[in-house]
Amino acid sequence: MKASKIVLAAALFSLGAAGNALAFHDGGVAYCDGCHTMHNSSGNKAVAKKGGSTQFQGMAYLLQGSDDSSTCLNCHGAADAPGKPSSYHIMTYPAPALGTPPTERTPGGDFAWLTQSYPVPTGSHSASSPGERHGHNIVAADFGLVADTTLLTAPGGSYAAANLSCASCHDPHSRARVIDTNGTIAYSKLGQATLPINGSGSYGATATATDAVGVYRLLGGANYSQMSYSNPLAFNADPPVAVAPSTYNRSEGLSDTRVSYGKGMSEWCANCHRTIHDGNTNAANTALIHPAGNTALLTASANDLNGGTTATIAGIYNAYKKSGDLTGTQATSYTSLVPFEEGTGVIATLASHAGAGTGSTAGPITGSENVMCLSCHRAHATGFNSMTRWNNTSEFITVAGAWPGTDQAAGPAVSYSNGMNQATYQAAMYDRPATQYAYDQRSLCNKCHAKD
Repeated sequence: MKASKIVLAAALFSLGAAGNALAFHDGGVAYCDGCHTMHNSSGNKAVAKKGGSTQFQGMAYLLQGSDDSSTCLNCHGAADAPGKPSSYHIMTYPAPALGTPPTERTPGGDFAWLTQSYPVPTGSHSASSPGERHGHNIVAADFGLVADTTLLTAPGGSYAAANLSCASCHDPHSRARVIDTNGTIAYSKLGQATLPINGSGSYGATATATDAVGVYRLLGGANYSQMSYSNPLAFNADPPVAVAPSTYNRSEGLSDTRVSYGKGMSEWCANCHRTIHDGNTNAANTALIHPAGNTALLTASANDLNGGTTATIAGIYNAYKKSGDLTGTQATSYTSLVPFEEGTGVIATLASHAGAGTGSTAGPITGSENVMCLSCHRAHATGFNSMTRWNNTSEFITVAGAWPGTDQAAGPAVSYSNGMNQATYQAAMYDRPATQYAYDQRSLCNKCHAKD
């Protein structure tokens, strides 16, 4: 037992010192005692961190938390100080009181937004904004997170909300791996040999002749179904190919954090949301379904712009700077509030674009770029309904050159606030100054559509 304690302490130290989760997961299944406890005892004390289980009386599946997500949040939830997001933390815990925004600024968002329900202000131009509409409602009892009470199954699918956890999307025992520089994914299978996983595949590392790297964010692979829930439909799509900067959890008040999404994100999301993007239905234009996926190219023609100029969606994206201003250029048009997929699995290409304040600022140029689910949504949670990256339930996201807020003077500044005070609204926009946008900025749907 003493030796295992030493190993555990050393591993936790290396995880903290590394500045990201690489030292623990290393692209595949981690050391077992990091998540499980054989007897819920170490040094004659119970090791369950927040679940409250007593010594020698463990949790289901021998987990260190009372459920899957609580076990993950034992490490990934933290009480980071306001304004100081940290590394691999994806939830501010304890969750801040209403009026104080969550701290973390990961590309996926902070699960503490799920605890923030905003009152609808008088004269509101926004929809109601309850916390459970702000993201994926993972069940993490030790951290106060409960199942969605409105959407009982995944929209467009059958996955039960009561069983939604971190392990619904991320495979903690991942056997999926990237085996070449082109993002090809393979699996270890009985009776079949493949390259062993040597490290994370989330940050631009590539496979070698002797070693593979893990898939992006340990996302579940084709045929994945978590052990703790008998999912009626096993996954049928591989994880996406993407590259993130290692310092991804940071304020974007001065510069964007660019994750280079390659291909396959929407196809992977459809593992649970299968009928939201039905290609056959959408191709026939029989339903108003927004296109997303590897074939939803930004080179498609858009409606004529004012003045009769016909443009592709990529052309509009590159020209659009803010409401009323279409003077942008391709070299500087990228925004992480409306990211796109690049249409490639070549790891080196993606890695050359990813960065935290140092990534490429270029917009679409090759003709292979496409819209994806994460062009509009964050994967975990946001301050806005339907976990969108900006408030799409009101006409304006800035009012008179400032972020709206309930603490502003009565009138439009309050009615467009989504029930947030001004500081919380700015935090939900990842700390950007309102001056980046027009004096009265409309929805960022216009980054691709330019209807403002």
